[in-house]
Amino acid sequence: MNEHELLKQWEAEAQEPFAGWDFSHLRGRWHEDAPPWSYEALVRAALPGAESLLDMGTGGGEKLLEFRDVFPPRVLATEGYEPNMAVAAANLAPHGVQVLAYDAERDPALPFADDSLDRIINRHEAYDAAEIARVLRPGGIFCTQQVDGRDALDLYSLFGVQPAYLHITLGHLQPDLENAGLIIQAAQNWAGTMTFADVGALVYYLSAIPWNAPPDFSVPRYKDQLLALHARSRLEFTIRRFYLQAVKPKS
Repeated sequence: MNEHELLKQWEAEAQEPFAGWDFSHLRGRWHEDAPPWSYEALVRAALPGAESLLDMGTGGGEKLLEFRDVFPPRVLATEGYEPNMAVAAANLAPHGVQVLAYDAERDPALPFADDSLDRIINRHEAYDAAEIARVLRPGGIFCTQQVDGRDALDLYSLFGVQPAYLHITLGHLQPDLENAGLIIQAAQNWAGTMTFADVGALVYYLSAIPWNAPPDFSVPRYKDQLLALHARSRLEFTIRRFYLQAVKPKS
């Protein structure tokens, strides 16, 4: 395939629709190593006894619905990315889940009363530690898996981009929760790899989640870097995750 055909193919990948948090378009073309912990298992272990649950950054609600067999009586979700709001509402409303707009980087406060939630789960979403502590009930638990700010640093450096969230690390976020008055129950760091079968899969990935891509990303603008990646024998990059679980003291 010549350069013109490659660029045309990659442009088509960049235009592929993406909704919620559905990466099925990349099935068989993108692989991420899994952390040594199971987010699903940790959340399930924290849910017994809860009367209420909040899922922060629910995307299209896909991950939250994996827990529908153990939903407590009251389940809520927040989402800060506007294109996902309608998708989340359509997916979650049939299960009695209300979706509220909230972005921790934009909104000063969670839209919930003090001491009103038993469990808060958060997968790869920004949060304010003080707000988490405010809305949790005494004895309430917060579970979060986060993307380390140094995630895929070896990929983004190829585009000459300095990641905007280098401060998002276990070393920074754990003290934030402790300073907000929460007690850490579990904390773990991890690094692994993600692999793309072809540059088109990478283009789709970067187009689907623009906050993880160069702010001016497009195929024509970065064609030299993409062609250089196409010449590689393997498209493998380092990913970093960490997990935190904290409880609000009862007294």
